[in-house]
Amino acid sequence: MIKESKGCFELHTARTTYAFYVLPTGQLGHLYYGKRLTVSEEAMAEKHAFAPSNTITPDQEHLEFSYEQGPMEISAYGKGDTREPFISVVHADGSRTSDFRYRSCYSRKGRTKVNGMPCAYGSEEEMEELEIHLTDNSYKNELILYYVVFPACDVITKRAVLINHEEEKLVVNRLMSSMLDFPEDGFVFTSFHGAHCRDVYEKVDRDVLPGKIEASIYAGVSSNRCNPFTMLSRKGATEDFGDVYGSNLVYSGNHATIAELSPFYETRLVTGINPAEFSWILKKGEKFETPEAILSFSPKGFNGLSQNMHAFVQNHIVRGEWAKKDRPLLLNSWEAAYFDINEHKLLKLASEAAKAGCELFVMDDGWFAERSDDHRSLGDWEVNVKKLPNGISGLAKKVNDLGLSFGLWVEPEMVNVDSDLYREHPDWAMAVPGKDHAEGRNQRILDLANPKVQDYVIEAMSRVFSEEGVSYIKWDMNRIVSDAYSPYLSAEQQGEALHRYVLGLYHICDVLFEKFPHILFEGCSSGGCRFDLGMLCYFPQIWASDNTDALCRVKMMTNYSYGYPMSTVSAHVSACPNHQTLRITPLETRFNVAAFGVLGYECNFCDMSKEEMEAVKAQIALYKQWRHTMQYGHFYRGRNNNLHEWCVVSEDKRHAAGLLMHELVLPNFASHRFFAKGLDPKKTYRFTNRSLKHNIKAFGDLVNAVAPVHIKTDSLMQDILAHFVKMDGENENYLVGGDLLMHSGIALKQAFASTGYNDNVRFFPDFASRIYFMEEE
Repeated sequence: MIKESKGCFELHTARTTYAFYVLPTGQLGHLYYGKRLTVSEEAMAEKHAFAPSNTITPDQEHLEFSYEQGPMEISAYGKGDTREPFISVVHADGSRTSDFRYRSCYSRKGRTKVNGMPCAYGSEEEMEELEIHLTDNSYKNELILYYVVFPACDVITKRAVLINHEEEKLVVNRLMSSMLDFPEDGFVFTSFHGAHCRDVYEKVDRDVLPGKIEASIYAGVSSNRCNPFTMLSRKGATEDFGDVYGSNLVYSGNHATIAELSPFYETRLVTGINPAEFSWILKKGEKFETPEAILSFSPKGFNGLSQNMHAFVQNHIVRGEWAKKDRPLLLNSWEAAYFDINEHKLLKLASEAAKAGCELFVMDDGWFAERSDDHRSLGDWEVNVKKLPNGISGLAKKVNDLGLSFGLWVEPEMVNVDSDLYREHPDWAMAVPGKDHAEGRNQRILDLANPKVQDYVIEAMSRVFSEEGVSYIKWDMNRIVSDAYSPYLSAEQQGEALHRYVLGLYHICDVLFEKFPHILFEGCSSGGCRFDLGMLCYFPQIWASDNTDALCRVKMMTNYSYGYPMSTVSAHVSACPNHQTLRITPLETRFNVAAFGVLGYECNFCDMSKEEMEAVKAQIALYKQWRHTMQYGHFYRGRNNNLHEWCVVSEDKRHAAGLLMHELVLPNFASHRFFAKGLDPKKTYRFTNRSLKHNIKAFGDLVNAVAPVHIKTDSLMQDILAHFVKMDGENENYLVGGDLLMHSGIALKQAFASTGYNDNVRFFPDFASRIYFMEEE
């Protein structure tokens, strides 16, 4: 709901209120953002009798004001506010001062779309928009602020449009998407950082003290180094209690979120396109639009905020035919074969995938031109007939005949120097002409700022996607930007190159995804190097990391879950020792972790033992039974230290599944409890676990304590016994209330602690885990 009265603006969601007002100077001041309440401008507005000493007053008529003190709705340098600005421009006369004052407002059901970029969507009943027009008091340029309210999700989005009304060009050095001021201190800023194979691995909490904290990236992509999602919480907030604010950006390029505590102990949070190395030239009458920023608030801790964000992404970001569909369970060829693929090898893998119960087979890199390694052929999207003599459609038909859907890998934004495309169009790659280029993964980035390059990518990918039988595409992007330069743009426009690249990418996606609405597209960028809301507008799921190690994945998926639903996180079971870490984790743990995302497998089924394949078949059958809850249920985090705890609950709260995983065994410690979250406290649930049997090899020579004959480790006798003799695992079975599950928790059967083992003892070595199921009775 949007209300306006005498220059005071109120934006209400189901449980939150956002309010701002027109200051006596004509600037916009911020009043409040938080738990829903009745707004009183008189009671809430900052009081001004005299400006603080050693500050600037905006004009002779308002000597009591200083923009440096008090919450502002937007601000700029030049009129006294020394804090992080919302906008920074250079006028033709060299001035850098901006003084935007309120002119008019409009509100409407529905929303105005963003030009050239994706944005949140919904029906007119699901969203409402406020449009605020401001005019620069000196230069007459126009700034339009857009606020869109999504009441059911407790989300408010913000963006800005700047229009140049000067006679000469205007250089935009910064235009952020959102600025949020608070009249107090006491906040903690949380951001998520990592690297390749450590995507969002580090959740970093920093007290907002005097000065600035910045979470930003200058890599050309939203990056695994620093995800655009951030949080601002009041000190003491926990997973389930306390005030928490979330901020994200519907954008896939360089971004920055900056938290600042002013000399007057007031907190400011700004987010948008990273101003570093950015500039945009506006001629008279031209406009620049920012990407859309997403804001949400919850008084129910980090889990409460996550529920808002998950609902918003699922209902207003992810779109198309696959937005709400259960995602197919796939086998990907990459870790089974890497570049060494051919039709015979792929069909053997696909045959085993079909027997195991998979639904989709994906051919990864290596199928086109002379692509035998990562040094050549990117850009030459013609099938290698030596590897695939029957072409893509011929292979797809044979895979379809096995009862599987078929998909393949592409990397449309890249080119190798050793390719026909580069030899014909070297000026289509981003590089400084005539200068040495800093290489990445032996490839270069196509200049998507160039419309001709966009057209080529659309045409080449349209040929591939039109091949009969293709129902899934994995779209990769395996390097970050270096020597950011567009040969298509003039020298003075080079500050626009990376944003124009993103706009070009969005144009390509718009065309292709409208042309091929039935294809399930999965995003990838060396894993999660472009895991953001902009990409999720096109890709319903994203490959979260090239690292499939279960221990790493449980941490990464936990951190992704703060801002993104698990229906967007692709997670695969792979071989051990793991190809990224060489760590060995139990097959059941690899499944248990991956099952809470969009499950797939990425291992060589042809080389797995009969016992392993039987386990995989059982896993796949179980996942299909619980898939909808796992992918679209309400996801909650529990403990997260040496012990990792998750719970996912169906929309009707009748079904729930929980994960309990620990990292390293604590000797002589046998007691664990599982705590559920999100259940109906008044419902009664049957709590169970999977009935498992354990290989005696896992006990080493401890079996000699009970064996009638000595069994040597790694001997033939041990192999024979392991084939016929299994150790029974524990069974948990309780009929209990939802309130008990959430508050008391279930006291699980004791873990092995060196004093004995039977079927009432939980086999729980390093990296062990369990999935628990809760079903209403």
